[in-house]
Amino acid sequence: MTPRFFAIDLVLLCISCGTSALLAPGANSLPAANSTAPDAPHSHGTDTASISKTRTRRYISQNDMLAILDYHNKVRGKVFPPASNMEYMVWDESLAKTAESWAQGCQWEHGPQHLLRFLGQNLSVRTGRYRSILQLVKPWYDEVKDYSFPYPRDCKPRCPLRCYGPMCTHYTQMVWATSNKVGCAVHTCHNMNVWGSVWKRATYLVCNYSPKGNWIGEAPYKVGVPCSACPPSYGGSCNNNMCFPSPNTNYLHWFK
Repeated sequence: MTPRFFAIDLVLLCISCGTSALLAPGANSLPAANSTAPDAPHSHGTDTASISKTRTRRYISQNDMLAILDYHNKVRGKVFPPASNMEYMVWDESLAKTAESWAQGCQWEHGPQHLLRFLGQNLSVRTGRYRSILQLVKPWYDEVKDYSFPYPRDCKPRCPLRCYGPMCTHYTQMVWATSNKVGCAVHTCHNMNVWGSVWKRATYLVCNYSPKGNWIGEAPYKVGVPCSACPPSYGGSCNNNMCFPSPNTNYLHWFK
């Protein structure tokens, strides 16, 4: 009989602490886990030496960085109902650095707590082989099926009354209009404790966002004609339904 391999993905609820104004469901809220059929080994599409150098400098390969950033902007530009103030998301080196610092600790929880007062954070972990880093990111977007604009409402499990159920705060952080910066890190963790189970080899993705989203009583964005309510700093520039940085900004410095 041909051996079968399984890959397991988990995402952790985006929680924060620090003030009572933050959306902070109980830390014991558990999202659903899922298993998938075996995939081909992961490939960045570049040579090993290039990956090593890029990873050392940027805490994540450039291919993965571009894939994560492009996917976020694709999702942000296609929200429904349409957003009038959705800002184009750019990569931020300092956020990537803090993400790497946390990912290296291989703790399946949000942190560090002193930064979560100011930053949003999405986490994902996977064991087994995979083709693309987006296999760790797409589960955040998939929460859209349980989300009803403008507020999370029933997709916010809160303990002790309701510790299980659908979540959507990963998705709302992805499409929070003013969260226009993201920085992520990928780390391979050995013997990582994931809710009581020890994973011998886990791929751990940490993404930090600024300014943070998921504020209680606020919708992730304003509804209206795309780009009709952009901040003045964008100078009226619009691209793919998002407020787009003007040409004189340095948003492309990462890709030079």
